Amino acid sequence: MSDMQDTTDSPETADTGTSDETPVPKKGVEVIANEVKRLPNGPGVYRMLDENGEVLYVGKARSLKKRVTSYTRLQGQSNRIMRMILSTAAMEFVVTKTEPEALLLEANLIKRLRPRFNVLLRDDKSFPYILVTGDHQSPAIVKHRGARKRKGEYFGPFASAGAVDRTINALQKAFLIRTCSDSYYENRSRPCLQYQIKRCAGPCTGEIDPEDYAGLVSEAKAFLSGRSQLIKKQLNEQMEAASADLEFERAAIYRDRLSALSHVQAHQGINPQSVQEADVFAAHQEGGQTCVQVFFFRTGQNWGNRAYFPKADKSLDEAEILESFLAQFYDDKPAPKQILLSHALAEQDLLSEALSERTGRKVDVSVPKRGEKKELVDHALTNAREALGRRLAETSSQARLLKGVSEAFDLSDPPRRIEVYDNSHIMGTNAVGGMIVAGMEGFAKGQYRKFNIKSEDLVPGDDYGMMREVLTRRFSRLLKENVREEAPDNPPTELGTGDAETADDLPENTPDMPAWPDLVLIDGGQGQLTAARETLEELGITDVPLVGIAKGPDRDAGREKFFIPGRQSFMLPERDPVLYFVQRLRDEAHRFAIGSHRARRKKDIARNPLDEIAGIGPTRKKALLSHFGTAKAVSKAGIDDLASVPGISEAIAKLVYDHFHE
Repeated sequence: MSDMQDTTDSPETADTGTSDETPVPKKGVEVIANEVKRLPNGPGVYRMLDENGEVLYVGKARSLKKRVTSYTRLQGQSNRIMRMILSTAAMEFVVTKTEPEALLLEANLIKRLRPRFNVLLRDDKSFPYILVTGDHQSPAIVKHRGARKRKGEYFGPFASAGAVDRTINALQKAFLIRTCSDSYYENRSRPCLQYQIKRCAGPCTGEIDPEDYAGLVSEAKAFLSGRSQLIKKQLNEQMEAASADLEFERAAIYRDRLSALSHVQAHQGINPQSVQEADVFAAHQEGGQTCVQVFFFRTGQNWGNRAYFPKADKSLDEAEILESFLAQFYDDKPAPKQILLSHALAEQDLLSEALSERTGRKVDVSVPKRGEKKELVDHALTNAREALGRRLAETSSQARLLKGVSEAFDLSDPPRRIEVYDNSHIMGTNAVGGMIVAGMEGFAKGQYRKFNIKSEDLVPGDDYGMMREVLTRRFSRLLKENVREEAPDNPPTELGTGDAETADDLPENTPDMPAWPDLVLIDGGQGQLTAARETLEELGITDVPLVGIAKGPDRDAGREKFFIPGRQSFMLPERDPVLYFVQRLRDEAHRFAIGSHRARRKKDIARNPLDEIAGIGPTRKKALLSHFGTAKAVSKAGIDDLASVPGISEAIAKLVYDHFHE
């Protein structure tokens, strides 16, 4: 935003603003009071930073001076705000022209910086859309995520990829629109299977006139735009006309298309009559956690729902969490015409103004009191309540399992982060190490890591050497990037009472997923465990608990042996929930490692030896393969033969020859 003005250059300059003779305030109220002197009365965004330069909080204000002044007194502040003030060692500011602009900038900074004291939107993956392409003479209907760079019409958002797949599948049957890629389309000489099973009109080989195909595309767009009843009426009329003309095969085609359209609408659940385009948000709070349920309605159709569990201090109520959630939610998404809420927001009009400014049209944000809109909000609220109930039950069960793990493996506290390591290879080729992570909220897939084994000194199939390389790379980087934190004095034993980071009885800097593991599980027996222990000791790490998991006789699940340094191997009782939990962790690590190995192997199989030659691009590669047939034939060709290929000079021919005859 070009009209913004950043009033600070760095954390170091932000907390002074005085001459060298003036004593520099260290932390807390003094720092904030020192900043107030230079602040304007206009709108803007402020950032509070700790002594390490980490952002504690991002906020926006109509008057920066008034808002920041409110932080210069501790009386009357909540525990959360008081902790935030006392931790502040510097502040930074950005002045904006308007308050809506400040609101949008605040949401963007919160998502990017993820400050500890803000409400944080988690699991904010991009939503899938349906795209009817507009850059080809025969448009296709495809699933799309991410930036809208491709020409065409976008319909959505849909709550899940599964909802998009089901809709596209039904639209294929109803409108016979192609779903293939343009390159596949161009290379067809006869209709594909989709045409044979009546899911495509076959425009690639001229099975349908371009005008008729354009008519099908137009009908599909009309259906996705909300004119479904009109399309169904037209199809019904065409079916009856064909039947009256005794063209029963054509009538059956119209019947099948009508059935497919009915299938789409039957799977959309609620289809409101008075709401054409709206997002419905409902928040429910219980047990220190909050669930925000979102329903998407477009063109009068329900396009799915999704539950979110934002990370927030338990002192915040539903309306406060919902307000911060909404600004972040629409930071990278277009807002619909209507946003229906379960709770009134303190700055509801400001949010409406900011979203209207961004989208270029009026966005109405309201809390319905009666009628169909109120029923939609109540339905979303019921779903939020049920989703949160399920989550509380799951997290409570997870907490009991982690407590059981700590007892089984003699840990002082339930582990907040468990890392599991496994290797995968075939006779030492395409070796890959995998690390999966689990914690208080189950598998943390965003924390998974794969390690392509790089060492050239390893004997193929040396599992111990592979494990040493993986652990060396992982923990060497961890030592550089993350200072080892102290374990919490009283970690949580139940998860149904709120996020660990925001619970009052935990240290301020205790995250629910720390960088350092509290337990490392190695898929292997005593040998693998010894290799792992020696590797960590060489790095000076002696306080990370290690456990080896050896498969039972005949690889029998349930009879695994566990190895811990300084302790006799042992087995857990059959049907022990902790045993099942550890098996799930081990199996997930194995699945991830072997999946990474297969992906690497597939890539190697697909690689062409010509790709390794500098100066051989796609055009020359194609010319060589067209002339000789295979890469193997190219490798055996002489310089004169190579030079006879169009586009291959004598210098390039020598380059290719030398590559294969070093």
